[in-house]
Amino acid sequence: MTPESQEFLATFVSESYYYWASVFMLLIHVGFLAYEGGASRAKNVLATMVKNLLTLSIVGLTFFFFGWWVYNAFPLFPLQGGIVGPWTDPNSEGVVGEVLGLVQASYPWSPALGPNVADNLTGVFWFAFSLFAMTTASILSGAVIERIKVGAYAILAVVLGSFTWVVAAAWGWNPYGWFLTQFGYHDFGCSAVLHGVAGFFALGVLINLGPRIGKFDSTTGKPRAILPHNLPLTMVGLMLIFVGFYAFLAACVIFVPGQSVEITIYGTPMTLASIGVNTTLALCSGIVGAYISSKADPFYTISGGLAGIISVGAGLDLYSPAIVILIAFIGAYTMPFVGNAVEKAGIDDAVGAFAVHGYCGVIGAMAVGVMATGYPQGDGIPLTGFIGQLVGTLVCTIILGFIPGYGVSFVLKKLGMLRVSPEEEIGGLDLTEFGLEGYPEYPILAEGNGVRQTPAIPVSPQPGMPTL
Repeated sequence: MTPESQEFLATFVSESYYYWASVFMLLIHVGFLAYEGGASRAKNVLATMVKNLLTLSIVGLTFFFFGWWVYNAFPLFPLQGGIVGPWTDPNSEGVVGEVLGLVQASYPWSPALGPNVADNLTGVFWFAFSLFAMTTASILSGAVIERIKVGAYAILAVVLGSFTWVVAAAWGWNPYGWFLTQFGYHDFGCSAVLHGVAGFFALGVLINLGPRIGKFDSTTGKPRAILPHNLPLTMVGLMLIFVGFYAFLAACVIFVPGQSVEITIYGTPMTLASIGVNTTLALCSGIVGAYISSKADPFYTISGGLAGIISVGAGLDLYSPAIVILIAFIGAYTMPFVGNAVEKAGIDDAVGAFAVHGYCGVIGAMAVGVMATGYPQGDGIPLTGFIGQLVGTLVCTIILGFIPGYGVSFVLKKLGMLRVSPEEEIGGLDLTEFGLEGYPEYPILAEGNGVRQTPAIPVSPQPGMPTL
């Protein structure tokens, strides 16, 4: 085999690796579609699912137009440089290019994001990052179901998915990011960089959005259970999210031609095999932990699997299996208590997004500062430690998460753009937005006792449609 053929084969293997990892990451969005659709009531199932489709499409487009540029522009800002410099010049190699030897692709008109046989890898990295961005916005999507306006959600999803989390990634999930270079921050699986940002962003939005009608007793203020209309579908959705998360974590591995070992974004060695072992153990331990603490509640039990993975995500590449089992168990065991505390505080988080992603994201990032303190990440880079992890976690969760979520949703609320009317909410968003119901041929159980028959909606006969 000639040197040219060997180089091509190495490039093709790397390109294929990220391509298929990203394709399998789409299962996360299949899972969110089922998870949130099942968690909603039947009168809102179509609106909830369509909102998930819009999440994928809107964030994908905005990440192309400016999100990818943000990742390349912000690593040095504000401690070491501005947001405009040679690293944002589409005609020169930037932050990503210097590390991975790729053509800069900060701009949508970059030739690296079109058919370009001179660069097989930049576009496939964009593909992976865009899936990360969509996932971030989908975390918000579940928390706000059944009462948010579609337009308001689209604005919030763009702010979160194509800007605030991307800034967090530029600072904390980048070899030039100042979280790493100044504080030794380490967050392999994006516990705070992605999950912490999204969970706290969702919390800020929920405070302004308010609870669903009937969620809290008007006399005592105590929360009422609003059960999923299809809990089995929700559980299947979470299983699909688990599958997608294996691909998500695999895509966090840097594997490009010329390397002798697999590395993290921080340049530290790791193996794909360890991702398989530790992710599986975190999933199993998390489910057991949540099962015990929630007293076998089905929703919290299966959510515990995700809580376990997020609780170890930041140090998944550093921990031994025994440490993974311990941290995942603690994170998932305590997660239901956090979810219940949020509810008792009068906040209606429909799917426990803050407890699973926000709280466990903090656990994941801070666990590195306790369990992996002193880990070396390269010449001139501070050792990992509690203070470094704390700085990065606070910036991600408060400055880039809660404050933007609360601020943008507050403005939308004052403009009357945030929440649907009480009449629309009571009648169901499916009828309001689409003029039909998700299950028109079945009777719908009322909130009280007994059964009500859903009113028939006139439908114009289509060719070949039998007349009923």
